[in-house]
Amino acid sequence: MKENVQILPVLPLKNTVLLPELMLPLQVGREASRAAVQAALASEAKELVVVAQRKPDVESPGQDDLYTIGTKAIVRKVSTNRSGALDVLVYGEERVAILRVDFEDGYLKARVNPLETPVDTSLELEALQPVVFELATKAIALAQPQNAQELTRMLAAQDDPIKMAYLLAATFDLEVAKVQQLLEAPTRLDALRLIHGFISHELQVLELRAKIAGEAQSELTKEQKEYVLRRQLKAIQQELGETDSEKGEVEQLRQRLAEADLPDDVRKEAERELNRMEKLPPAAPDYHVLRSYVELILELPWRKSTEDQLDIARAREILDADHYGLKDVKERILEHLGVLKRNPKAKAPILCFVGPPGVGKTSLGQSIARALGRKFERMSLGGLHDEAELRGHRRTYIGAMPGRLIQAVRRAGANNPVLMLDEVDKLGRDFRGDPASALLEVLDPEQNNTFRDNYLDLPFDLSKVLFITTANTLDTIPQPLLDRMEVLRLSGYTEEEKIEIAQKYLIPRQLEETGLTPEQCTITPEALSKIITGYTREAGLRKLERSIGRIARKVTLKFAEGHTDPVTITANDVEELLGPEPYSLEQARKVLPPGVATGLAWTPTGGDVLYIEGTLLPSGKGLTLTGQLGEVMQESARAAQSYIWSHAADFGIDPGIFKETGVHIHVPAGAVPKDGPSAGITAAVALASLYTGTSARSDTAMTGEITLTGMVLPIGGVKEKVLAARRAGIKRVILPKGNQKDLKDLPESVLKEMEFRFVERIEDVLIETIPTLGSRLDLNGNRQGTASQPARNGPLAAEAGNE
Repeated sequence: MKENVQILPVLPLKNTVLLPELMLPLQVGREASRAAVQAALASEAKELVVVAQRKPDVESPGQDDLYTIGTKAIVRKVSTNRSGALDVLVYGEERVAILRVDFEDGYLKARVNPLETPVDTSLELEALQPVVFELATKAIALAQPQNAQELTRMLAAQDDPIKMAYLLAATFDLEVAKVQQLLEAPTRLDALRLIHGFISHELQVLELRAKIAGEAQSELTKEQKEYVLRRQLKAIQQELGETDSEKGEVEQLRQRLAEADLPDDVRKEAERELNRMEKLPPAAPDYHVLRSYVELILELPWRKSTEDQLDIARAREILDADHYGLKDVKERILEHLGVLKRNPKAKAPILCFVGPPGVGKTSLGQSIARALGRKFERMSLGGLHDEAELRGHRRTYIGAMPGRLIQAVRRAGANNPVLMLDEVDKLGRDFRGDPASALLEVLDPEQNNTFRDNYLDLPFDLSKVLFITTANTLDTIPQPLLDRMEVLRLSGYTEEEKIEIAQKYLIPRQLEETGLTPEQCTITPEALSKIITGYTREAGLRKLERSIGRIARKVTLKFAEGHTDPVTITANDVEELLGPEPYSLEQARKVLPPGVATGLAWTPTGGDVLYIEGTLLPSGKGLTLTGQLGEVMQESARAAQSYIWSHAADFGIDPGIFKETGVHIHVPAGAVPKDGPSAGITAAVALASLYTGTSARSDTAMTGEITLTGMVLPIGGVKEKVLAARRAGIKRVILPKGNQKDLKDLPESVLKEMEFRFVERIEDVLIETIPTLGSRLDLNGNRQGTASQPARNGPLAAEAGNE
């Protein structure tokens, strides 16, 4: 041994060994190791000691953790990579014996003594060297066929047996302990013996693999090749002590399953599927299907609920702050809160909001969720045809997924969210199934506590979910489905209500979106009234908000161009900003000729005034109806003619005129389809006026269904129809006696302005609308019912309004 003790920085390695006269690239990340490299670079010789650790998991090794034989090396190149670690290239000079290791100045320092290079010779050495070369040639041809020629030339060029041994150790990437034995070999013969044993073992493994691969090559399919490769990878990982990723994935799922709060039957099914998954190779198609299924089970909130906010005063404040009016809906939500306060286990109601577009049905659902302190999820059912979209697909299908209901609950992360099913009246139906029938179970509190999704195939409790459905009309909803829902109607807003909502909600929101302040832009109530009547024809507020937004953008443009003074939008400015009025409301006709009567109609956008016009056709026959009238409306007109004909003598009409003269009835706005029975009394008044040649009152509008015996039956949409009459300037309305109770839905201001007449028979209608004919009926005593009852600004009006 040379006696030339040096003190050098130490660079410990976890999983490799540096051999003399070889280059080795390293990645240095530990602080002490980085400091050792920097210390070596600061020295003139740039030398340090590279030594392997006995255990790779030790982060701060000491002398006992390091082998006693290492390699003195020169640092050739250093650079910093993206992760902040050092990329170092070192060249091994010679072996050294490590005498002592100390930690100083932030890194390890070692007292080392160089070891002499073995130079022994013997017959055995000369005989063993070509044997090792031949074994190495065969092993290289199997392990690295693409580099076999080059590596063989390099080995042949090595005359020194120990250098050849070092080169072979680096070529075959042997284990750290084996390479360390080679580094510590005292003689060249010992080194060759060690490398001969190592290469012989590697050659046997390579030949066995080649034999297996050759025998199975003709039989292996693509999936089988992947399976074999993964099995080999698994064996290699186990040999190296590395973690099996697939096994780790199953263990992670098993750990999550152990921690999850699941019902017993659900846990049992999840464990069964997890056991199946564990036995499958990751390349199997069912492996990923099972993994997705188990993950769904673990992510569903089987017993996780959000805590309800049962402060009724707070909920009322939130509902009032978000929406104007809608008293009935708000009261129903507060009633449910009161029930929950007394009985936390109460089942959630199934609500259905019905009303025209733009009245706030969808946003009301968000407000309810906020008031209750629950998660909110919305799913649109408009145009949905496939039942599997709701119930999910069976797992036997490729690409199967859970239904949208289970997915919504999964996203909410709680089993009691507010789930809005939007546009339930627009569900489709075709060969793929009937989604409306699939909802029968979901929207039934007696059944949905064990809802089974086709994909999940486990009972999930939906009884705590607050379902809210929305619709524009109930006509297209199947009766069994409608029977399961509590219908709450959201009628259109009056002009006064729209102005109030615009001032409180719409204008501030649009000013904020356009970057204006309330001081910079003001819209007067008169301007809002003109926008509502001339630029929007709707029961809701969407067009109104768009019109306000358009005005706000034009004002913003003025300020962007340098305008500084506040802007006030008056009624005179509206036409300049929005253009000519696209709508003109049907105004009351001042004089009605004989054969014309004023009716009221309900539309999806509110109500409207409907004039029915009739004329006699000399020498004509029968009844002609035009104006795109539906079957029900045509039948009402025929019933009205039959009643007038059968009571012609009472009305002073010559019965012969019905045989000698035809009648043409037309309802203007011919491009708009019309239907329904509520125009029955209007048609009767128009025909009576036509046959008697006397005009009906122009200040009176009417609505009601008639029967062939002259009875007047109640109708729907009273609020919208009365508001339509008010907009048209008509202050007197005739309604069926059965609709008197509906006046409570009207605002007080409307009740004070309008005069209402309630009737039970056609004779009552004729008395109120055709004064001369009414006098004749009174004189003849031909009325068969009670007298019509007025309601205006008096006790009856107040009684009707507060009923």
